[in-house]
Amino acid sequence: MTPSPILLTSPDDILGAVPYILGFHPADSLVVIAFAGRGARGRLRVTTRWDLPIAPGALDRLVPLFQREGVTHTILAGFGDGVLVTPAMDEVRRLLSDAGVNVIEALRADDGRYWSYVCTRAECCPPEGRPYDPLAGEVAAQATFAGLMALPDRESLRRSIVPVTGAARVTMREATRSVAADVRAKIVTVAEPREAPAAFVAEGLERVRRSIDAFHRLGPLPDHEAARLGIDLSVVRVRDEAWTLMDDDTQDTHVALWGDLTRRLEAPFVPPAASLLGAAAWRRGDSALAGIAVERALAVDPSYSMANLLAQGLQQLVSPAVLRQRMPTPEELDASMGPPRMEWLHPMLELLDDHTLRTP
Repeated sequence: MTPSPILLTSPDDILGAVPYILGFHPADSLVVIAFAGRGARGRLRVTTRWDLPIAPGALDRLVPLFQREGVTHTILAGFGDGVLVTPAMDEVRRLLSDAGVNVIEALRADDGRYWSYVCTRAECCPPEGRPYDPLAGEVAAQATFAGLMALPDRESLRRSIVPVTGAARVTMREATRSVAADVRAKIVTVAEPREAPAAFVAEGLERVRRSIDAFHRLGPLPDHEAARLGIDLSVVRVRDEAWTLMDDDTQDTHVALWGDLTRRLEAPFVPPAASLLGAAAWRRGDSALAGIAVERALAVDPSYSMANLLAQGLQQLVSPAVLRQRMPTPEELDASMGPPRMEWLHPMLELLDDHTLRTP
């Protein structure tokens, strides 16, 4: 969860930690927190959240995931009415028992009270449930101190990357039209057309690296720089450069940068930035934000390949480590894709001609 691990010693701790693990306070949800190792040495490996009710057979995907991740024990937390939570809880407990995964606690929380499916002692787990406050506990205080945030609900998380409006949208649209006109003119008027792709890609690769560093040091990019970076990312080789630059030290910067661009870019240029946001969030372990970012990309372009790849991985509960292991280096990308060609720029040029950019 944080550079300083938070010890979970009670149901109150667990229920206090879940919103900060997810990034929002869940409702009508089943949350599975999985660990590898034994006792106090166990390490958090996977957290998954499922909307309730859950489709028959959907939970079956947990078993191969846990086998890949070496999961040994889990904590389960259901949020909502017992009619919704209990069938899902019974199913996941059966699956994990058959797979040899220990369930050390299984809770249901609703309307400020919680119940345990594991403990049957009335003195600590009475039939009417035990009261708890997810906002006032020690774990919530530790998580807040560590810089973690828990939004009120998933809808709040979705709203965190909705497009900017008002004056911010007007100035961004004007900047995009201006930059788009300059880029198109530069490409179509170049003296030697065969040199245009290489020059565009080289500038784009440098701009990606420079923008990541600038955002880390200074925060959001000026409108014209953000618009130009958005145009650069519409070329796959430039977008993939940004993807290869994600690592454990920079993933927070990537989440912030691509999240900012997802909100500010004009709609035709959103899919690459939103997909990069999804990849960075997923790498960080924030599958909720990753899923929302992918949804945003596919809402603009349902055929966008990177977003579809991420959507499949999230749906199949693939570990982000798999993508990290298979992601080529920039040098390997150059070797596999070869020298830049004019067809690389065709999708970008079509976007520059989009009527939404030419509308006054």
